[in-house]
Amino acid sequence: MTTSSPGRGVLSQADWRKPATGTGWRITHVLLLAGLLLAGLGPLLWTFKAAVSSTADLLGDPLTLWPSQARWENFTDAWTTLEIRHYLLNTVVLVAGSWLTQLLVATTAGYALSVIRPWYGRYVYGAFLVTLFVPATVTLVALYLTILDLPGLNVSIANTPLAVWLPAGAHAFNILLAKQFFDAIPRELFEAARVDGAGAWIVFRRIVLPMSAPILAVISLFAVMNAWKDFLWPLIAITDPRAQPIAVALPRLAQAADPALLVAGLLIATIPPLLIFLIFQRHIVRGIGFTGLKG
Repeated sequence: MTTSSPGRGVLSQADWRKPATGTGWRITHVLLLAGLLLAGLGPLLWTFKAAVSSTADLLGDPLTLWPSQARWENFTDAWTTLEIRHYLLNTVVLVAGSWLTQLLVATTAGYALSVIRPWYGRYVYGAFLVTLFVPATVTLVALYLTILDLPGLNVSIANTPLAVWLPAGAHAFNILLAKQFFDAIPRELFEAARVDGAGAWIVFRRIVLPMSAPILAVISLFAVMNAWKDFLWPLIAITDPRAQPIAVALPRLAQAADPALLVAGLLIATIPPLLIFLIFQRHIVRGIGFTGLKG
């Protein structure tokens, strides 16, 4: 019986040494890598080129590799003329609140389902799973009526950050991610803490959270990315133009703004989430590995 060596791929070492086979596969690898780079970096590079172009260059020859004269002042003009700084601040406020709400709900609900395990936990877990199959657009009307008149309080939170923050917490996928990660923590740690007299809150704060940095990074990434690019719900919940995030404001500004300045604003809006991913990518990849996500 023959065994394959660790790390062996589709081709053996002997196949790679064959000129025809090895050369063909190397060319395929180069073409695939070039295609991935073009698909991934192409839109970003074009956006950068368009952001430093004049309106005449952008409309006259949009596919040129570089404008005839770079206009770096487009960024400062977009920052002031289009008030990108104001809408970017609105976005940061909404994203920060949504992130904190999702993180709080995901960790506490995941901890309750995984560690505390109440008798009705299986039914709550099943309800979370069911919501994953319900399209978000189906609940928009009911959600809007809810923020117009909060049940039991008879107050409206429309046109306030709470209208975006509170619904963000109802994210079943993040709860399931947290539960799956907490399930992998050895139960002996919880039992030892209970023997020492630690309550549920102490176990959560001193044992679970310090060990959960990878999954917290993953949930934070999902929360920030979803909140940053969300368009439909902020458009419905926040009708005041001055309070809208940049994802909602830019399409509205496109009706009258200079196209070159508009693209510069789009590039400015793209930079923060890219920086977040680049800074925390190691923790994010590690956390995804712990969750067992594929693809």
